[in-house]
Amino acid sequence: MFQRRTVVAAKRSVAQWRSLATASPVSSARNHKIVVVGGGTAGLSISHQLLHSGKFAQDDIAVVDPAAWHNYQPGWTLVGGGLKDKQELRKPLNTLIDPKFKFYNEGVGAFAPTENALTLENGDKINYEHLVVVPGINLNFGAIKGLSEALADRNSTVSTIYSYDTCDKAFRNIENFHGGNAIFTQPAGVIKCAGAPQKIMWLALDHWKRAGLYNPASPSESPVKISFATGLPMMFGVPKYSAVLEQMRKDRGVEGLFQHDLLAIDGKAAIFASPEGEVAKQFDLLHVTPKMGAHAFVKNSALANEAGYVDVDDNTTRHKKFPNVWSAGDASSLPTSKTAAAVTSEAPVLVRNLLQSMEGKALDASYDGYTSCPLLTEYGKVLLAEFKYAGVPKETFGDWFGIDQAEPRRSFYHLKKDFFPWVYFNYMLKGNWAGPKGWQ
Repeated sequence: MFQRRTVVAAKRSVAQWRSLATASPVSSARNHKIVVVGGGTAGLSISHQLLHSGKFAQDDIAVVDPAAWHNYQPGWTLVGGGLKDKQELRKPLNTLIDPKFKFYNEGVGAFAPTENALTLENGDKINYEHLVVVPGINLNFGAIKGLSEALADRNSTVSTIYSYDTCDKAFRNIENFHGGNAIFTQPAGVIKCAGAPQKIMWLALDHWKRAGLYNPASPSESPVKISFATGLPMMFGVPKYSAVLEQMRKDRGVEGLFQHDLLAIDGKAAIFASPEGEVAKQFDLLHVTPKMGAHAFVKNSALANEAGYVDVDDNTTRHKKFPNVWSAGDASSLPTSKTAAAVTSEAPVLVRNLLQSMEGKALDASYDGYTSCPLLTEYGKVLLAEFKYAGVPKETFGDWFGIDQAEPRRSFYHLKKDFFPWVYFNYMLKGNWAGPKGWQ
């Protein structure tokens, strides 16, 4: 959620909310037991779980984030598929923060872990006993030449579900498309929810199929031609689900352009890096997943590993060098898929271990890499991928009912479309939802 406040109207709207936290001006150094950097999924879940421990008084916990809004980002796929309005998937950030927290509505300028302090972008200093670094990751639209300009052009046929401003453009483009080459991309490297780039493709395919514009049995004779261009050598990073999705791709007549990493957009040409060198593919509709990476204030700090992520132990979530620094979610080095579902398992481990550390006790909670991707395969069906470290499936409903979650089901679709957005705002952000382990 670490995004600068750029829209004056948004600020005015937020100012009208008075029910919860208000931003705290900083005039001098402030001291807190815990400072949580980030008011996104991980930041709010962790800070509220810490509060529920009953061990913290007013302002013991501080939350730092410059954003005006908190967005339910997993829902942007639903917006891109015409299933949700984007406005219903966001709330003013200060209304989600408990009034017992000190809320600094500012960005981070720099970390000083050897001093147990950080500096805000306005130059003010905050001191902490423990630091939780969970600001998410940055979307690097500028890393693909021509992408920012194409997205800003309302009349272009280039879109992405990976931002609030453009996720609804994706559905407009799909709905208004009646023929030609449609390309959906996924970059090489780390991204949020690695299944989302093909979720929107499967929804688009189903939309065009229902409109009579695409026939999976005869794609060459259909007005619409569909290609999936991914920087990966496979459809999905977990072998079990990748095999199912690869067969689905073949059965539905989708061209697979593997190890194709989008470099630039030039008019109606998409330029890719491939094993054969740079190649150009003509398109009439292009859905782009941008490149992503660590925020500069994390990447350029002593907290980061070589890739720019907060360098924590894979199991305890504690920093490998600074024992009073912790991280989870997208900003962390945890080697698992970066999803909201991962946070449901990461957050309780981090909270438990941080509290143990504060009391001088051994860390006894361990994160196993659990994450999940509810992968929309058409309107009305979802393949529910759940797995842990090393791509080993860890299926909740498989354990409970003996079903294979690689088979797309309507029940999973309603989890994705209806239940998850509801439980997210009503329980998860308040620290009361632990994913497969239920309410807490």
